[in-house]
Amino acid sequence: MKKILFATTALVATAGVAAAEVAVTGFAEMGVVDGDHLSTAQFHSDIDVTFTLSGEADNGLTFGATIDLDEAIDPNYCSSPTAGGTSTGGPCGESDMSVFIAYGGARLTMGDTDGAFDWALTEVGIGGAIADDHTTHAGFNFNSGLDGTFDGQVVRFDYAFDAFSVAISTEIDDTGTFDPVWGIGFRYSGELAGLDLGVGLGYQTVDLGADVDVVGLSVDTTFDNGLQAIVNYSQWDIAGTDVDHWGLGLGYTMNALTLSANYGEYSFPGSAKDSGFGLAANYDLGGGLVVQFGYGSSDIDVGPSAFGIGGGRFAGMPAGDYDSYSLGLAMSF
Repeated sequence: MKKILFATTALVATAGVAAAEVAVTGFAEMGVVDGDHLSTAQFHSDIDVTFTLSGEADNGLTFGATIDLDEAIDPNYCSSPTAGGTSTGGPCGESDMSVFIAYGGARLTMGDTDGAFDWALTEVGIGGAIADDHTTHAGFNFNSGLDGTFDGQVVRFDYAFDAFSVAISTEIDDTGTFDPVWGIGFRYSGELAGLDLGVGLGYQTVDLGADVDVVGLSVDTTFDNGLQAIVNYSQWDIAGTDVDHWGLGLGYTMNALTLSANYGEYSFPGSAKDSGFGLAANYDLGGGLVVQFGYGSSDIDVGPSAFGIGGGRFAGMPAGDYDSYSLGLAMSF
């Protein structure tokens, strides 16, 4: 999603603080959306505002936080779900806030942040759409792994050295019923044979009365001619049952125009599959205004999945073919 809007910066000088900064960012959208998940074509508008706070202590220690005011709630009021994903207490929603502290190549982040698996891997979606149609089809994988198994509050430590980075993460069950989700990830970002190359490898595991594991790999590269390619693969082991996913994304940028396509597929036990493809076209009008078109097509075999994986925005709907599209303007300030 787009997260860049207007940047307002405030510098604050206080005793014992070398520098502190508060930046306000966000985005706005307007357009038309339609699809098999809607009864008819609809108007769409959205606006989001994010505060990013950062500072540096006298000893070089940096610190900061982010908060999305449209979606922020008290994370302590959101209780952990059971193994079936149902909240066991108060209302539970998205808590879009995180806090970090860092020194040199080391960084500790806590809150609504990626686990080590998601941190390491790259999604195959390229470009943008006001309703994310190109990345919400049944074959798309957001690489979230096991993030959100409990209340979504993740602690991740990562360390970068040269072109390599490593991270470990955990998400605990606030009820104390289940063991934490543990994750580890590795990333490489550098130049190889004249190409900008990125490689990510991630793993997460949790015991929900039975072991659940996921391992994944992604590779992405950008060519001098404006072509970008991303490939990822992941496998879930859910109580001894394997579910595989693979995805491919291609994008091409020439001047103000960006075109992209992606395809993904989940393979379930037997011959059942959830698959889909997405298309996006963006034209940058300059000054932060972008025309965006997005289309997604889904082919669902599994229907209401017993594994809680796949389906995109059509998860839980009966087996069948589904489509959605959107056309509009994305605005950054």
